[in-house]
Amino acid sequence: MSPSPVASAAEHLDVLIVGAGISGIGAARYLKTELPSKSFAILEARGASGGTWDLFRYPGIRSDSDLHTFGYEFKPWRDEQSIADAPRILDYLRQTAAENGIDAHTRYHHEVLGASWSSDEARWTVEVERADTGERATLTCGWLFCAGGYYRYDEGFTPAFEGLERFRGPVVHPQHWPEDLDYAGKRVVVIGSGATAVTLVPSMAPTAAHVTMLQRTPTYILPISRADAVANALKKYLGERRGYALSRRKNIAQQRLVWSFCRRFPKAARRLIRWINTRQLPAGYPVDEHFNPPYDPWDQRLCAVPDGDLFRVIREGRATVVTDRIASFTEGGLLLESGRELEADVVVTATGLNVRAFGGIRLTVDGREVSLPDTLAYKGMMLSGVPNLAFAIGYTNSSWTLKIGLLCEHFCRLLAHMDAHGHDTCRPEPTDPGMPTRPFLDFGAGYVRRAVDSLPRQGDRMPWLTSMDYRDDVKLLRSGSVADPELIFSRTEARSGARA
Repeated sequence: MSPSPVASAAEHLDVLIVGAGISGIGAARYLKTELPSKSFAILEARGASGGTWDLFRYPGIRSDSDLHTFGYEFKPWRDEQSIADAPRILDYLRQTAAENGIDAHTRYHHEVLGASWSSDEARWTVEVERADTGERATLTCGWLFCAGGYYRYDEGFTPAFEGLERFRGPVVHPQHWPEDLDYAGKRVVVIGSGATAVTLVPSMAPTAAHVTMLQRTPTYILPISRADAVANALKKYLGERRGYALSRRKNIAQQRLVWSFCRRFPKAARRLIRWINTRQLPAGYPVDEHFNPPYDPWDQRLCAVPDGDLFRVIREGRATVVTDRIASFTEGGLLLESGRELEADVVVTATGLNVRAFGGIRLTVDGREVSLPDTLAYKGMMLSGVPNLAFAIGYTNSSWTLKIGLLCEHFCRLLAHMDAHGHDTCRPEPTDPGMPTRPFLDFGAGYVRRAVDSLPRQGDRMPWLTSMDYRDDVKLLRSGSVADPELIFSRTEARSGARA
């Protein structure tokens, strides 16, 4: 992909989208379809579209959400594999961009450094740097839409390990997977037990001499079918679009049922997951040691393994799970707190991500820097006291894109409402300044806990609650009015605010 030239300082756009991943491409498509007269551009710091699905290159990378719900509502997923690998997902995203004319609006190697809002001009001034040349430029826009996800693209999370420098082999983080890494016939230790680790282990096991998944704490892991037989049958007999729509509805209901059951009946859910794991593992396997977490199901995200591939390589003796803590690295592996030593030729640190909201963009409003922890999330898509800014954060308990689609629809309805009423500015403000608050993401994952103090917060009532329920969000974002007593609309020329 050839980079576009840096925009001139005089260029003004109605909407500036930051990030050309699944959220940014989706936002652009909704804008083009619902508000075709609006001018917009996507700024992407990297040299290619696709976000996560282009960045990560480790073996076996895939989605653990089905593509009938992880895909866009407006574009059917045609592949027979419902749990798909990264190349298939990337093709799908790039097809979406090409089919909707989004490529022409995308500017690669454009990193947004900061954005400042002027109430007098009712616009954002955005500072951009060309990542490939270091050249800087300025754009202005009426709305800033942050679609860059929630983690740092340039740096994964690796905890400090005692004696790491002594280890003679390569130590690799999955976010920075070397293309030339040779692990054939070698002993591999994968540190971690989340979605990345359970993907890597079965993918590396056929080539490596042996793979050990070293975890500090077990994770709930469930086998799922890579192909959705019901969805494939529906598409075959009812046609692509109708079959896809019904498959999507089926899977949305199924995801909600599983999550609701786990939250309402955690003890029963724990027993059921343990029973499924026991059937997948060899007779006499210590299930409670390695697959029985100390927390309830969905306190952290459940890990899905397509066709039970992780359990299969354990049964075949190609992979082992060890639950222990690392005392230190040694020249030939890792010394554990139990006194056991794991021999290794290659170590993979599948230890998580570094969360960074809004891509680390420095935001100011009328000269005052925005402190994210001092803001509240409005409908899970805007920030209190920050005008004309929207952001895309999906579900943590379901398919990410389900929420992205709804908030993009709502965003377009909001802009249409402003045009119809002659407004150029809107700003969320809570009518109750003393409203109790809590963290933006009520989620126990380590990467969230490490960053929770740097993120916005949420309130204890709508519209300040961050919903993680698709059915509730359909009512709020798709069916509900965009006008709200806690969303202040104004027109700059009149210098007057009015509640719509």
